[in-house]
Amino acid sequence: MRVPVLLPGWMDPEVLITDFIDRFGAAALIAICVVVVIETGLLFPFLPGDSLLFTVGLFIGTGALGVPLWLASLALFAAALVGDQIGYAIGRRAGPAIFRRPDSRFFKQQYIDQTHAFFERYGGRAIILARFVPFVRTYIPVAAGIGKMSYGHFLRYNAIGAFLWGVGVTLLGYWLGRFDVVKNNIEIALVLVVAVSLIPIVVEWLKHRMGARRTARSSISK
Repeated sequence: MRVPVLLPGWMDPEVLITDFIDRFGAAALIAICVVVVIETGLLFPFLPGDSLLFTVGLFIGTGALGVPLWLASLALFAAALVGDQIGYAIGRRAGPAIFRRPDSRFFKQQYIDQTHAFFERYGGRAIILARFVPFVRTYIPVAAGIGKMSYGHFLRYNAIGAFLWGVGVTLLGYWLGRFDVVKNNIEIALVLVVAVSLIPIVVEWLKHRMGARRTARSSISK
């Protein structure tokens, strides 16, 4: 029995990939890679990221997506790498104008502020860590470009992050897709993947709240 899909088709990875397969057959992988480039490089964080890669691996494991695992992994790694190069170029060229951009339906200043704080805290490692954090993943290359991080430095971290994310999450989906409990409950599995990817954000939020409370208590005691 399927869990009802609550997301629109363009946000639900299972619906999205199924539609690509129906339209393009084996060439669906190209369309999937385009989605990854847009999600990681064109300031549009609402497309599926972790869940999309996981579903690709799962679909390959079940035979629904007729491409070799090695080819999908290589293509998704390349798409993730290219996406971040675009984001870096946008940040490098647009500069502070990105930070002054007003809120809109798909752009919130708080996303940029959170990403900037994430980047300031972790430095180069943020390029790798951000791959596994929704929203931050989209904006961290822009922050690196705005901060004028050395391109060679950025490229090294970006390549590592793109490989761990693009290949690692896909392989995870392929491996877990062999189990009937996952294969027969894809929607629940995807919810869990998204929930796990949100853990770093929750941890940072809790740390921020605790820090704010300690500061407030300190001010009161004085």
